[in-house]
Amino acid sequence: MKYVLYTMLMGVTLSPMLIFDFTTQSNIQDWVITDDIVMGGESSGTFSLDAEGNGIFSGSVSLENNGGFSSVRYRFNKLDVTPYTKIKIKLRGDGKKYEFRIKTNSSDYYSYIYTFSTTGAWQDIEIPLKDMYPSFRGRKLNQPNFANAYIQEIGILIGNKKEENFKLILDKIELQ
Repeated sequence: MKYVLYTMLMGVTLSPMLIFDFTTQSNIQDWVITDDIVMGGESSGTFSLDAEGNGIFSGSVSLENNGGFSSVRYRFNKLDVTPYTKIKIKLRGDGKKYEFRIKTNSSDYYSYIYTFSTTGAWQDIEIPLKDMYPSFRGRKLNQPNFANAYIQEIGILIGNKKEENFKLILDKIELQ
């Protein structure tokens, strides 16, 4: 926080920090799908690259057997987020709502969450880190919003309490 205040006072422009830039050469093997099948559900998600090099998170959400979600996550070495105030995602959605999720440590049982809506057009989704709230298994925890110095995992989840097909196209994720 001190660094952010210093850069504002000194008029220093902080360059964005790239978390992931999807290209035709991207290695996406560390992007992992987790569906509700871990709890007996029948939802099915996939993650791939399209011909243009965009990340494609797609599939179907089923409510069968108490299911109802599909997610993808990406773990990496800890990133210091103290100089940044938000995450920016360039994406093209399908008109549905999604959750963007982060973890300070990949071993944490809960995530910090921010829900966003898509329009069907290319969008720049800006997520203030301070607005991300802690949640576990769909329940908001009685803890403060995100105010940590590091992140080690990001993810996207769809779980709108209805059966639906989905497709989210990702171009870039960065800290600003």
